[in-house]
Amino acid sequence: MRKILLIIKREYLTRVRTKGFIIGTIIVPLIGLGSVLLIVFLVGHTATQSLRIVIVDNSGQLAPAIVHGLDGKLADGQPQFTVEQIVSRPASLDDLQQDLRTRINGEKLDAYLLIPPDLDQPFELHMRNPDNFGLVGPLSGAVDQAVISSRLDRRGVHFNDIQTVLKSAELKLLKVSEAGESVEKGQGIAVAIALVVLLYTALLMYGIITMRSVIEEKTTRTMEVLISSVRPFELLAGKILGVAAVAFTQFAIWMTSTALLFSFGVLASLGMTRNSPLAGVHVPISLVLYACVFFVGGYFMYASMFAAIGSACSNEQDAQQLQWLAMAPLVFCMIIYGVILNDPTSRTAVILSEIPFFAPVLMSLRISLQTPPAWQIALSLTLLVLTTVAVMYASAKIYRVGVLMYGKRPSLVELVRWLRYT
Repeated sequence: MRKILLIIKREYLTRVRTKGFIIGTIIVPLIGLGSVLLIVFLVGHTATQSLRIVIVDNSGQLAPAIVHGLDGKLADGQPQFTVEQIVSRPASLDDLQQDLRTRINGEKLDAYLLIPPDLDQPFELHMRNPDNFGLVGPLSGAVDQAVISSRLDRRGVHFNDIQTVLKSAELKLLKVSEAGESVEKGQGIAVAIALVVLLYTALLMYGIITMRSVIEEKTTRTMEVLISSVRPFELLAGKILGVAAVAFTQFAIWMTSTALLFSFGVLASLGMTRNSPLAGVHVPISLVLYACVFFVGGYFMYASMFAAIGSACSNEQDAQQLQWLAMAPLVFCMIIYGVILNDPTSRTAVILSEIPFFAPVLMSLRISLQTPPAWQIALSLTLLVLTTVAVMYASAKIYRVGVLMYGKRPSLVELVRWLRYT
């Protein structure tokens, strides 16, 4: 036990003292925070001054209706659009357009709208920045409303009556659970997808780190010195537990920073409103605990598989060709998780979430969407633990032989033969 603790200490301290760990632990939360705040800013960002436009109405009838539709307001209460001029059926359209283009290039005007004589022809919006959706969107809506209203008036139908009749009904979604009911605005799906991506990334990333650690010591011949002092199983256990300690340290820092972020309402103070789906995000403590338990079981299982692959290979090129054996179940989870997302209680979802190699991701996903019966969770955990023990035992056998094997990459038949060695 003392030797295992020494190996854990060495693996842990060696990795947490590296610049990569320190930078990754600090930079990842900052990048995540920056991305969220940037999205919030872009979604909530509005123009700070009125947009100046001129309407050239060749139809002689539509401009007033369009002006009436441009009723948007800025955050300070000022109108979103300022119609500086309405020109109805100009005598010289080319001269007028040349003058308006000059005013736009001189930044004295933002855009001008050209209404065709026949309303079934295309309208033209001339501006310096056609990608300015803050201008194009509301203008397009006002034009559509004016044209439709004109067509309805010719048929004796009032536009406001049509709006009232066609007004959509509001459907409020409520999620029913044992704890009560809560308004659902998509935050449940967001938490579920985030959990899947987090588990997939963590299991894959730290499994590969374990594999590379074994390969590094093999290529530098450090393994020969270590094996002379400790048993292969002790070395394997120490490596897996050491990398696990690094993983848990990093995730503890990330989760703590995330919790502090939401607790102090930083996002809310920077533009998040109560009507935003993200403002209603709630992660139950039970989900966190279940996800941690399944992550721990999945980590030891996949880390053992990656360690066995690393011990069987002499360099990273060989390992990259064998690591698909361990990666395939995780990749399958990412491909199939949409099925669970649509119906977490289906027979397919239940069967897949009980398979140990899929359980760390898919059972956690089911729990985040709709907590399964207790017996299904207990069965999944039991199968995961038993499979993890079996995988660690088999990996230890491969590890015992492979750590001192150099040269060509072993075939699958040879790996099976190593399992029979006593």
